[in-house]
Amino acid sequence: MDSLWISVSTWCRDVLGIPPAVLGRLAWSLLVTGAFFLVRRLMATLVTRRTQDVARQYIILKTSDYLLGFMTLIVLIRIWLGGITGLAAYVGIVSAGLAIALQDPLTNLAGWLFITTRKPFVLGDRVEVGKHAGDVVDIRLFQFSLVEIGEWVQAEQSTGRLIHIPNALVFREAVANYTQGFNFIWNEISVVVTFESNWKTAKEKLLEIARRNTAIRSEHAEREVRRAARKFLIYFQHLTPIVWTSVVDSGIRLTIRYLCEPRRRRSSESVIWEQILDEFAHHDDIDFAYPTQRFFDNAREGKQGLRHCGETGEQ
Repeated sequence: MDSLWISVSTWCRDVLGIPPAVLGRLAWSLLVTGAFFLVRRLMATLVTRRTQDVARQYIILKTSDYLLGFMTLIVLIRIWLGGITGLAAYVGIVSAGLAIALQDPLTNLAGWLFITTRKPFVLGDRVEVGKHAGDVVDIRLFQFSLVEIGEWVQAEQSTGRLIHIPNALVFREAVANYTQGFNFIWNEISVVVTFESNWKTAKEKLLEIARRNTAIRSEHAEREVRRAARKFLIYFQHLTPIVWTSVVDSGIRLTIRYLCEPRRRRSSESVIWEQILDEFAHHDDIDFAYPTQRFFDNAREGKQGLRHCGETGEQ
């Protein structure tokens, strides 16, 4: 074996001009790189067999890839620089230049450390970072990826686009998480009925519909939500649906406020609207209001006590 190595090194030195020391470093580098890919393949096989959860598989494999890659890099530097002294000298020489030339990548790396340790979001969360919103599908050293929602699509449904966002953006923009801790969002639906409608009956019917479609349907679920909310000191006095009353130009606005799952906002709203249309169709004293123009004759239509003023022209 030794004679074979001597022959190969001699041939490389005489024919290719590669010194034996450099050839030895190349051989060790190839061996370490091959070991990295072998261990990585074995790790993937083991995780796939032991873990059925796809999201958990992804997190374990990503973490192991980063750890193995970092260890491999340290070993390769040790091979080529020849010890801790060489490594320290190398780091001292290039650190100043790297700090300037790699400012953005280093900031993105710091963002990755922040995301993995503080966890403002994890895989599967629905988030909004700056002007971008979507579901987190990938977190890497320098960027994370979202399946976009919103933009030209209404009710925050997916557009189908994949957005890659630098990790450093979490330091410069506010991060809104739809699903962390509370797991539900408040949604509102406004229904406007005419002034002549029986708005009290309409309000009762809307409240019944909201109660049938709220995400919080039991005391157990309500307790779970309150317990999760206490982690972030979130406090809501009421988690049950409510209907608010206000007056607008065209009629009386009844606003349904209810809890729904972030990804079911549009579907829940569609179901509620269909039930509203069906319910109001059975009530002759309830009409939807819309922008109209009408003339009002106070002498004939006004209140009894005010008709005299209208007839005499008094102010």
